[in-house]
Amino acid sequence: MDNRIFMFLGLFALSIIVLIVIISVPLDYMSPIEKLALLIVAFFFDSLAFSTRFYSYLFMPMLKQRRRNVVLNSEEAYWLSSSTDSIIHKEGEDYIATVFIKVPLYRSGTEMTDQEKFEFTNQIARIVSSSSSPARFTSQLHIMNKDEYISTLRGTASASESEEAGLLSRSAPDTEVNRIRGKSSMWHHMLDNVSRTISLELVNYVSVSASGIKEFEAIAAAQQRAREMMSAIAAVFGISPSVITGEAILRFVEPEYLIPYSTATEQITKSIREEVI
Repeated sequence: MDNRIFMFLGLFALSIIVLIVIISVPLDYMSPIEKLALLIVAFFFDSLAFSTRFYSYLFMPMLKQRRRNVVLNSEEAYWLSSSTDSIIHKEGEDYIATVFIKVPLYRSGTEMTDQEKFEFTNQIARIVSSSSSPARFTSQLHIMNKDEYISTLRGTASASESEEAGLLSRSAPDTEVNRIRGKSSMWHHMLDNVSRTISLELVNYVSVSASGIKEFEAIAAAQQRAREMMSAIAAVFGISPSVITGEAILRFVEPEYLIPYSTATEQITKSIREEVI
């Protein structure tokens, strides 16, 4: 049954129940004011029932709400293909495969002259016109996940401190101790700079999609479109685009990969601590 019909019948049934209560309960047990209040409630349910015909999109999220979380789709959103070069999701009986193509462009519009901007626009237009199917051209900023790099720097800094402590315990020459102290200071300075700043990475990519009755049909069609798009990009820009594979695809569909939780949290905490101090 359609959700709108189900909602209409449910609200209309509530109004009928309230009307039955008003009619069946004698005045000895319910005052006229109370019956009037119930009549207003029944009229309210009737108004909601008939308004669901036009405003069901407002009521459905409230009915499906689970503690502050609105359930938009209980089905699996997507999954990686077995070749790990595309993501798959299902719409009805059809499979939709999407391939992401990384475009290594490192020029900024702020660095271009007016003539270069005009030529760049023409290049984009040539790529768009070369494709017979829709494609999405996107530039996306990512917060770089520096957790592993920060951990390596901490280990190196700790090793330098241990080496300095060992030299002091053996009463090593001052020149050697000063050298290790300078090395330790360098690593700590580098660690402080890397931890304090947020590093951003600009990624340019093109995504193409294709559908099919079977999953492998959708993947094959999307891969063919990706090859055509890559050939056009390589011919126009003179670069080597590449298909994004594996977990790298999640950077474009998962917020946790776009904004790494641990790195962002550590940097925010450090910033707050410095402001408090």
